[in-house]
Amino acid sequence: MDRWAQAAVAPVLRRLRASVVRREHWVQQVAAAGVECARLREEGVKSMAQDLRASLTKTGFRPALAAKAFALVREVAARTIGMRHFDVQLVGGWILLTGRVAEMETGEGKTLTATLPACTAALAGLPVHIVTVNDYLAARDADLMRPVYESLGLSVGTIVQGMTPSERQAAYACDITYCTGKELVFDYLKDRILVGTASNRLQVHLDRLHRSHTRSTDFLLRGLQYAIVDEADSVLIDEAKTPLVIARCTDNAAEHKAYEQALHMARQLVEGRDFIVDRGERTVRVQPSGETRTTELATAFGGLWRGRRRREALVHQALIALHLFHRDQQYLVQESKVQIIDEYTGRLMPDRSWEHGLHQMIQTKEACPLDNHQSTLARISYQRFFRRYLRLAGMTGTAQEVARELWSVYRLGVVRVPSNRPLRRRRIVDQVYVRADDKWQAVVRSIADMTQQGRPVLVGTRTVAASEHLSRLLGGAGLEHQVLNARQDRDEAAVISRAAESGRITVATNMAGRGTDIRLDPDVVARGGLHVIATERHDSGRIDRQLFGRCGRQGDPGTYQTILSLDDQLFVDHGGSVGRRLRGMLGCLGARIPQWLGNFFCWRAQQRAERLQARMRRAVMKMDEQLDSTLAFTGRSE
Repeated sequence: MDRWAQAAVAPVLRRLRASVVRREHWVQQVAAAGVECARLREEGVKSMAQDLRASLTKTGFRPALAAKAFALVREVAARTIGMRHFDVQLVGGWILLTGRVAEMETGEGKTLTATLPACTAALAGLPVHIVTVNDYLAARDADLMRPVYESLGLSVGTIVQGMTPSERQAAYACDITYCTGKELVFDYLKDRILVGTASNRLQVHLDRLHRSHTRSTDFLLRGLQYAIVDEADSVLIDEAKTPLVIARCTDNAAEHKAYEQALHMARQLVEGRDFIVDRGERTVRVQPSGETRTTELATAFGGLWRGRRRREALVHQALIALHLFHRDQQYLVQESKVQIIDEYTGRLMPDRSWEHGLHQMIQTKEACPLDNHQSTLARISYQRFFRRYLRLAGMTGTAQEVARELWSVYRLGVVRVPSNRPLRRRRIVDQVYVRADDKWQAVVRSIADMTQQGRPVLVGTRTVAASEHLSRLLGGAGLEHQVLNARQDRDEAAVISRAAESGRITVATNMAGRGTDIRLDPDVVARGGLHVIATERHDSGRIDRQLFGRCGRQGDPGTYQTILSLDDQLFVDHGGSVGRRLRGMLGCLGARIPQWLGNFFCWRAQQRAERLQARMRRAVMKMDEQLDSTLAFTGRSE
């Protein structure tokens, strides 16, 4: 697959390199068109927008017309929100309009860049979806850019969790809609369920003609025309390993006792003898001795436990719930409910649940009221969904590492856009310790040193539990701080707005890793800017780069460093047998190990983790293709 992808990407890369030569010409075209736009009054702006609407609808995105549209958007943005697009943003906008991924440094203004292709496509009559990674960013970006759109006569809507179907219809009916990937996909699946067996256009039109109230009037979306995916690597790659499912609740009150019995038996089994946990692969494998022991334990219960397959499946799920899913890491318990934490964004997903009874098993483990069992009504993966758009584009600060996969799955080429100002972000020497306690003490010392200099500090943690552990240590050291994790997600905007104040300490999970813009005061800039500390490495180096990108934005100064321990989850899960032996051997070296050795160990573990994630994504896509062909044979969709 890799060799095929490399051969397929080669000609695309050659074309993209040739396009670099044309960037300067494109900027000049927009600048020339901008001379006329600068002379326009408010009435003239609306008149030009109407003229562009007619021309773009008739002839499409010809460069001359697109340049004129970009120039108009640039002029309107400067007048309405005081933000004038930089030349590099014009280049990024053209990349998006032509259906590619623009890799722009963090802090380069991707939110503003998206207005250029969004307005151009909307004026051409295409419904535009701007897909973000969470509700906070969707609402923030829509509100921030709304004056630009409305000045051109374009309507803008926002889709967030908890909206009614009528509110969603109104938002999707707008020219430009901001939404998250999950909300968008679920709304699409709801429409597919509504269509039912009438899956072709002719049947829908016949239904509309013969009934006064038809299913077509209840559709949420207006089709999949053009999507601009913000943080494209997160949405299209990281989240693609999990299919999205709409399920129907069925009564399972009788199963509650079975879950309790399964957990009871699972707790009697001994790890290493009766079962083996592979935390890197996130699997549990029951050994023959475990099967024998389960059979012995099940004789006391009888009933459904007499069936071997049913017995083994329930105990296997119980082992997964006990050993792979932990409170304050993969989920929180709030108001007697188990709520999943998104591992990539650090946010809660209150309307999501795990499949195949795992969610109910975890609820039983945590002594929470049991949800009804879920039977699948519709499912689709991100790969399958986003490939259905007629036009697809993306933007992110970290795409080069997954450029081959973006091309092989979505046929999206990656183009790097230079930064508007030279980067002043500086890396401080990494520290790698053998034990976690030594790491946390080093983190506290580093934070104290930076705050004494009057610099703000952002500390990235991987889990809610880790953020709260560090919070206790900082409290014990007398260091005032703010915590931002899934428990405090409602306070996100307030916490982020104060994160750049002199001497401010902010401890955050992945919530502060993407899309958050921390603006520095002049006195903070003079002291060296924001300092970022990563207390763990993630499975993907791209997520680490996103965290480091919170500092040194738009030419500001900033520093970042990594303080790790060999007890970190990445090393434990993906270090392998060699890693376990190394951890034992390195204990004799003292608290801290050489930087080069720690960096090599980290690089090796991340490589193993990323290969595993890629295999999981390929497996999901293969399953989707098999399901698609099976459903096509039966005459059903999704």
